[in-house]
Amino acid sequence: MRIAVVDRDKCQSRQCSHECLKYCPAMRNNDETIVLDEKHKAIISEELCIGCGICTHKCPFHAIEMIGLPEELGEEMVHQYGENGFRVYRLPCPQEGRVIGLLGPNGIGKTTALNILNGELVPNLGGRGKGWGDVLEHFAGTELHDFMERLSNDELTRAVKPQYVDKIPKVFKGTVSELIKPEELTNAQEPLLEALYLTNVLDRDISKLSGGELQRVAIGATLLKDADIYYFDEPSSYLDIFQRLQVAKIIKELVKKKMVMVIEHDLAVLDFLADTVHLMYGHKGAYGVISQPLNVRHSINTYLDGYLREENVRFRDKPIVFESHPPKKEWVTGSLVEFDELHKRFKGFKLVTHPGQIRFGEVVGVLGPNATGKTTFVKMLAREIKPTQGEVSGSMKVSYKPQYIKPNFDGTVEMLFLVMKNEIDQDFFRAEIMRPLGIDNLMQREVQALSGGELQSVSIGLCIARDADIYLIDEPSAYLDSNQRIIAAKTIRRAMEKRGRSALIVEHDVYFIDMVADSLMVFKGEPGARGEGFGPFNMRVGMNKFLENVGITFRRDEDTNRPRINKLESRLDREQKSKGEFYYSS
Repeated sequence: MRIAVVDRDKCQSRQCSHECLKYCPAMRNNDETIVLDEKHKAIISEELCIGCGICTHKCPFHAIEMIGLPEELGEEMVHQYGENGFRVYRLPCPQEGRVIGLLGPNGIGKTTALNILNGELVPNLGGRGKGWGDVLEHFAGTELHDFMERLSNDELTRAVKPQYVDKIPKVFKGTVSELIKPEELTNAQEPLLEALYLTNVLDRDISKLSGGELQRVAIGATLLKDADIYYFDEPSSYLDIFQRLQVAKIIKELVKKKMVMVIEHDLAVLDFLADTVHLMYGHKGAYGVISQPLNVRHSINTYLDGYLREENVRFRDKPIVFESHPPKKEWVTGSLVEFDELHKRFKGFKLVTHPGQIRFGEVVGVLGPNATGKTTFVKMLAREIKPTQGEVSGSMKVSYKPQYIKPNFDGTVEMLFLVMKNEIDQDFFRAEIMRPLGIDNLMQREVQALSGGELQSVSIGLCIARDADIYLIDEPSAYLDSNQRIIAAKTIRRAMEKRGRSALIVEHDVYFIDMVADSLMVFKGEPGARGEGFGPFNMRVGMNKFLENVGITFRRDEDTNRPRINKLESRLDREQKSKGEFYYSS
């Protein structure tokens, strides 16, 4: 079955001549007027739509597109958001003593599934259900029935770590200690505050916390609740790799006696954390299908391959391929930029970076804990701030994407790129950047109305479309789902290779760095007090230095060559540490 669906964010019915609706009975009501919802957006009748596709070509805002619905899954529809609205097929089943992961792109229904399983949303079975009685009848005889019955009877206590931690200050006013209430903690719970680095922020006002601090507070508040099941929606956002792994270790310890479900986009962390993973595929804004459970290694390999053999579904055109060894290349003689030992002092913080150089065509990854000076170093290279001591040499044109993106442009994405037309290579942008990053689908959207992930894609595209000698890109994976991260990494890599340009990329996602970087800078220090930067080194040396600080080792998956975190104190972990090979064993 093929139907037309309307993207409510793109639909501009108030400004439209309605050419797309003139001859379509599926988009009219009985008195021949256009059917609009409460937000004045177009609605298409699924019963009347014949899938001719004419309306998709008539819509000037590209708000309508044709999709194929999975008819064979009709009886497995769990929830639908109104007529012509998004629908979810199937649900994962929580299990005691196991971490159940959900992996899939943004806008595919992962958070909806969690909202159903934590009791916030009663599934309507696509209009076939009128309450919990119908829901329990639907799941009768399945593994999920007992869980849903306990949920409907309010016999399960739940703890939820929300996705958008930046909204916490809007709903809670006060200090961290007023939220967590450390005076009420048991002796067994108190070490959790130190493990999450929360002891030094207890007296801070919630509204003054950074994104990483808010994330750790949200995780801590969730873990400190005595619940039967815990839900973590994107727990690694805003956290550096040290903190991500620390959180993963804590959650793995928790699951020994509880049920845990996790949505996570960092594939290395998900691989380390989860026992079982459900893949989600479908069409953004239209429908999402939850796969049957797979073991974590098989699920991530299937996700990278793009073909779910168990259900005969292909959801990626080409498989994602990792290098079995760090990329090797011959460098052009000479360097694009050289820097002395750089010192930068702020009140209460000091950064020292040791001398180094970035060569023509070199992509340098930057890894290290939060608040140790990585962004400050990038700003010194971009000449946004001056070093207290030391010099950056080399005459170069810089294109800089900052860590925190502020949508301060009034107008559409298309207007933004038109305003910047004298700064960007238009032909290269259209051919190599616009489509891979999905910017072509955002052109008619208001910049101020873009989501975090959409704004990130536009900012990356704008940065690498500019004609520059070096591209300084700070945390490009933030707000992107795992698929978008892979696409962004490959787009940046391809852009640098085709134009022979250099880049410096600050990032916490090891998969992203593995895909994009030739060499590595490593930062360490005491967060918020001092930082020290080393390199660039070749990937092998750099990753070994970095992972030795973290205390973990990686191996290469034998089928996909992707990095995988070894289990702590496993035979392979001990062997690699004894050899000093933390990233992979050659």
